[in-house]
Amino acid sequence: MKLQSLVLAAATALTMTTAFAVPAGTWSVAAGAHYVDPKSDNGTLNNGLSVDVDGDVRPTISGEYFIANNVGIELLAAIPFHHDFTLNDANGNEILNGKTQHLPPTLSLQYHFDDYNLPMNVKPFVGVGVNYTTFFKERVSNGGDLKLDDSVGVAGHIGLDIPFAPTEAFRIDARYMDIKTDATLDGNELGEINISPWVYGVAFVKQF
Repeated sequence: MKLQSLVLAAATALTMTTAFAVPAGTWSVAAGAHYVDPKSDNGTLNNGLSVDVDGDVRPTISGEYFIANNVGIELLAAIPFHHDFTLNDANGNEILNGKTQHLPPTLSLQYHFDDYNLPMNVKPFVGVGVNYTTFFKERVSNGGDLKLDDSVGVAGHIGLDIPFAPTEAFRIDARYMDIKTDATLDGNELGEINISPWVYGVAFVKQF
């Protein structure tokens, strides 16, 4: 599924009417874990080296406030994700490797398809918003000084809540995050690293 599809689904949902099940003023909190899965081709730097970034899984928490019936604003937070990466030559040989950490807080506007009489009373939702990713503790194997710039990009969100109590549910979801960072090594600009991951997660959701 492309990011454009998520945006279109969110825009379509916001124009629909239904019997509202989540009233304005409701809060929800979701606690779980997410796996950040970077895109397979993370770019080629100015020196001709290609970049390969590994994935990582960490605990996450999000809070959502419903500004209108079935329409909420959600903020996703997490403990720092850790990523290993390699720089490879044209033949695929590893030239350099390193590590970095990042925090990817994401703010989304979401529509919940509540009260549609779906099987098992499941409640799909879609959202679109903005992601801010800050990198820190960058390290490379040659001891050089690596810097990765912060990133701001569009984020898409799609998921499914499976209720097991009136105010509690199990959630599965997926997000697309547009994350690109400019890399500098020892003061020399290396070029852009395109991470742009899909982020897959599960969580326990509680409404208040």
